[in-house]
Amino acid sequence: MSYDLKSMLSDFKDGKISADEVLLKFREKPFDDLDFAKVDLHRKARQGTAEVIYGAGKTAEQIIGISRSMLKNGQQEIMITRLDRDKKDLIEREIDLSYYETAKIGYIGKIPEPDGIGTVLVLCAGTSDIPVAEEAAVTAEILGNKVNRIYDVGVSGLHRLLSRLDDIMSASVIIAVAGMEGALASVVGGLSDKPVIAVPTSVGYGASFEGITALLSMLNSCSAGVTVVNIDNGFGAGYTANMINHIGG
Repeated sequence: MSYDLKSMLSDFKDGKISADEVLLKFREKPFDDLDFAKVDLHRKARQGTAEVIYGAGKTAEQIIGISRSMLKNGQQEIMITRLDRDKKDLIEREIDLSYYETAKIGYIGKIPEPDGIGTVLVLCAGTSDIPVAEEAAVTAEILGNKVNRIYDVGVSGLHRLLSRLDDIMSASVIIAVAGMEGALASVVGGLSDKPVIAVPTSVGYGASFEGITALLSMLNSCSAGVTVVNIDNGFGAGYTANMINHIGG
């Protein structure tokens, strides 16, 4: 959909486009059928954020085809998650994109200026959790949020976390990323009056069961303000933090 829904209605109100033009935009085919993918062209009108390409399992050629469909239909900013470097190199031959290697995110377009109501704070327990934390942080930034990162502040050295209480108290929403036993989310939830999005990671020794232990620990948090996304789902955390940070904005 070439028009953002709010922009289109504003243009209609100002007399820049006619009622027939508005109806035509709504009647446009809501998806582009590429056989291997059906690109959702009305996602932004329905949900406020355009469709994001999940790169894992797709070939570079498929990602290029989906991206070109989006660009052709007016989507000028495109995020590609779980994009490895080999695919990124192939895509770059056809389409200009920025690449965030640690987060494994590709981005076509210009990152918007932050317009959220506050700051998204991304915490991670250990250095090994940084790739998932970066997926969350970069996602939130691409969606138009100011992001503050504080890494390696797990509960085995609690003084490191407590030294950043000002950042914790001033954030509008917090993402807490942790593997092992996943205790960071409960501690942060007990310190802050803001929503905490917990992200369990697959980091840990054998009994961590590739993140299941952290997932169950976070789901059983005694801190009431903690909600949980799936294991290693930094994208889901960043997306949800963006929604929270734009409520009333």
